[in-house]
Amino acid sequence: MGSPINDTEPPDYSAKRFRRMMSHAWKLKCPVCGERPMFVPWSQVRSLRDWFMPLDGCPRCGYPFEREPGYFLLSIFAINYGVGALLGVTIYLVLDFCLHLPIWLVLTLTIIPMPIFNVLFARHAKALFLAFDLFCDPHRGEDDGGDRPAESTAPPPKTPDWEPISKS
Repeated sequence: MGSPINDTEPPDYSAKRFRRMMSHAWKLKCPVCGERPMFVPWSQVRSLRDWFMPLDGCPRCGYPFEREPGYFLLSIFAINYGVGALLGVTIYLVLDFCLHLPIWLVLTLTIIPMPIFNVLFARHAKALFLAFDLFCDPHRGEDDGGDRPAESTAPPPKTPDWEPISKS
């Protein structure tokens, strides 16, 4: 379907590539190749960590899903909470101004779906953020943007001396 990012070509900022990457994100697939899932399948989720954490990377194309620690914080704060808040405001406005329900019922029907939506939408928020970030800032090869740990040229530290210091 897709191919890994090529080091020699300039970035492609076409609308076709953007639509393809967002389509892969909505399906929770790798934004580069679109073949492998980004998360543990729903039927195999055993913990909240399985639900919220993406896999390490795509086994097909090798694209790492998390560039650095804390990479997905913006996806949670901006996309997930933002869309959740927009949903809550929309529900509130419809219930209050269109249906004219009592305020206690409006607040109850507005507040209850928001955390449920945020938990269910967290995976999509991360996938959409990853695809959007890759589209805007494609990283590749040597300029990997923090994908691989830095290789140190320093010699490894010597083994510590485990003998206690004598008190004289």
